[in-house]
Amino acid sequence: MSFIKSISGFRGTIGGEKGNNLTPHDIVESAGAYGAWIIKNSKNKKAKIVIGRDARPSGNIVNQLVVNTLLALGIDVVDIGLSTTPTVEMAVPAENADGGIILTASHNPKDWNALKLLNNKGEFISAAAGAEVLAIAAEGKMNYATVDNLGKYSTNNSYIDYHIQKVLALTLVDVPLVQSKRFRVVVDPVNSTGVISIVPLLEKLGCEVIVINGEMNGQFAHNPEPLPENLMQLAHKVTETKAHIGISVDPDVDRLALVCEDGEIFGEEYTLVAVADYILQHTPGNTVSNLSSTRALHDVTVKYHGIYTASAVGEINVVEKMKETNAVIGGEGNGGVIYPELHYGRDALVGVALILTALAKFGKSLSFLRSRYPNYTISKNKLSLPSNINSEAILKSLYDKYSNTRQCSCNTVDGLKLDFTDGNWIHIRKSNTEPIIRVYAESNSSVTSNNLINKIFQDVHELLNAPKED
Repeated sequence: MSFIKSISGFRGTIGGEKGNNLTPHDIVESAGAYGAWIIKNSKNKKAKIVIGRDARPSGNIVNQLVVNTLLALGIDVVDIGLSTTPTVEMAVPAENADGGIILTASHNPKDWNALKLLNNKGEFISAAAGAEVLAIAAEGKMNYATVDNLGKYSTNNSYIDYHIQKVLALTLVDVPLVQSKRFRVVVDPVNSTGVISIVPLLEKLGCEVIVINGEMNGQFAHNPEPLPENLMQLAHKVTETKAHIGISVDPDVDRLALVCEDGEIFGEEYTLVAVADYILQHTPGNTVSNLSSTRALHDVTVKYHGIYTASAVGEINVVEKMKETNAVIGGEGNGGVIYPELHYGRDALVGVALILTALAKFGKSLSFLRSRYPNYTISKNKLSLPSNINSEAILKSLYDKYSNTRQCSCNTVDGLKLDFTDGNWIHIRKSNTEPIIRVYAESNSSVTSNNLINKIFQDVHELLNAPKED
């Protein structure tokens, strides 16, 4: 059981004891802290917050607790119901709201839920703002409204369609061309809100849609993170139905993974690469991804004479770097596509529309498209440390070891990234969403990238078992 308070929001497992899990007490306290911060920073006479959720079994309970806490603070709430993270992000500025809350634990299993916090632009709040919210939560002093000043509650179920129409209206989404191809698409929305967003988007694009795991009940049919090992059912269905493409999204529909027509996994790292390749053909410019993402995006960007920049991990960090460098496309290697022409947020819907347009223009198979990109292999693993171990101290010791070698350079912007002279890299960082250390490595072969991770695991083991100094 876990409860994680971070600058990006509040996340935990449902049930258990307050303070150790996401209990009703912790939900109210977290929503109250964010609401207090919104009131403090609102430029409107009456603060307003948009709220939406994925299909998790706990979603309705968490929603009621959050909504009523905000109303009790005197904040108006627009509840857009079952929705997606990018849809809520777009609804915030459309409503001229002061902020937004998405109730979703993204890729975490169904026993998790979270409050993901947005600013008035519909973007994740900054690190400084997150620190303010955490400070308010720690202080625990809320100034609730009197009975004549309670917030007003309203619902609006039109924003999924609004989102879809905005995607279809983008210049680089060629709706008639995609419709003419009559793509057969298998979709795995993992029993969440991809059912009411990705599926109707594909139908409007003229696709023949085959849905698996399409009951929107939050009882995820498999681990909801769209990693290769969780896409086997989708891959089988693609080959069985002779589909052109398979599409998988996570529960809140901000990550997109693809399966080729031959059942091979396209690779979540390459979702952004393929979209960027298409965008850069038509609007040359700069790109951004995080330090844990494939260097293939760098290669594609350079091909079109743009500048690639790496940011710290976390959507807000990517967005800030995109704005700083005037990037035309960016995102994260976990299947997160950020296209500023629509909004500054990871968005599987826009990713789907752009991929299908690119495929329609390409005129060949998805597997052939994938073969045009550098064939790097990223290995992803994680390491749980004993509760009494300081992860920062571990990272510092690793830095001390590797900074003295000529074989690599060390980047400490976010954890520790080692860029080796042979082009391989490894990134070690504390997770923002789970009590673990994430270790990612990339090479030209899975054997090498796995060996790099195993070497770091060995280094950590030696550090943990080193004799203590007197």
